[in-house]
Amino acid sequence: MNWALIGASTIARQYIIPAIRSFDGSEAAWVVSGSAEHANNFATDENIANATTDLAQALADTSVDAVYISSTNEKHHAQALAAIAAGKHVLCEKPLAMSLAEAREMIDAAKAAGVHFATNHHLRCAGSHRAIRQLIADGRIGEVLSVKVSHAVSLPEHLRGWRLDNPGAGGGVVLDMTVHDTDTIRYHLGEDPVSVVAEAASSGMGQGVEDSAMAIMTMASGIQVLSHVSFGHPFGKTGVEIHGSKGAIYGKGVIAQTPAGEVTLVTAEGHEDISFPRHDLYEQVLAEFTAAVNGQPHQGATGEDGYKSLAVALAVREAAATGQRQHLNYGEPQ
Repeated sequence: MNWALIGASTIARQYIIPAIRSFDGSEAAWVVSGSAEHANNFATDENIANATTDLAQALADTSVDAVYISSTNEKHHAQALAAIAAGKHVLCEKPLAMSLAEAREMIDAAKAAGVHFATNHHLRCAGSHRAIRQLIADGRIGEVLSVKVSHAVSLPEHLRGWRLDNPGAGGGVVLDMTVHDTDTIRYHLGEDPVSVVAEAASSGMGQGVEDSAMAIMTMASGIQVLSHVSFGHPFGKTGVEIHGSKGAIYGKGVIAQTPAGEVTLVTAEGHEDISFPRHDLYEQVLAEFTAAVNGQPHQGATGEDGYKSLAVALAVREAAATGQRQHLNYGEPQ
């Protein structure tokens, strides 16, 4: 599968390009950026044949099968629609768009065009999270009672900029990280949040956007979930705790872009270290995306999954801004 990269981003450089090239016959054929200099430098550094600021030029290449969108968030909608109209399959970074109406339009356009559309919620493809999900499904902790997700860390210097000072580009920790927490929770529990309460703040890093947020989500079954996200915790560690009537699962350091962390099951019998495959997360994302393009069920995050994680993130922001509980209705784009 040949790809066009829409956005000359760090994630494309560090993870997606190596993942593409891990498959025989796959290549990143184009990089598209708003800056000609940046596009050309990126292409030179990464040995990509074609660089442009003209998205239409890349999409006109009939050898391109799919696009990976990792531009700033406000650009996703228009770029995805253009790619879909050109008959390309789309893997889009989260959040899908700036509004639910835009996200729904992207999903519906892909369905109408007969191309595959997916969200890069990479944590679903981690061996650690698949092991955690299987423990829950096997009943090892009994009835799930509550979940805690800690995603409060220090945003690396090279990823700062618009995430900290540009609300128009979709900056802020909620759109950047709460979406990941939400998708991970939905993946483990197999159900959706139905309401949220939240608080958000800026510790000084965020300029016009929040850099920290805590949200309590109530799932359809009544399970309570605590999500803590932050850009400004230099000594923070990521983790997931899932507490049940017969035990608990502790996933330490498992919210990551690499196959990192530890998973421990705690029951009345004691502590059990859980092994899991430590494959490359992004190679798994692309393998499952390609399988879906070829007609197999998509095991990763679909467009609908991206829509729902965006819906929850927007509700968290609204709850924090208004001080009122927000109820989620996934059928009514806003």
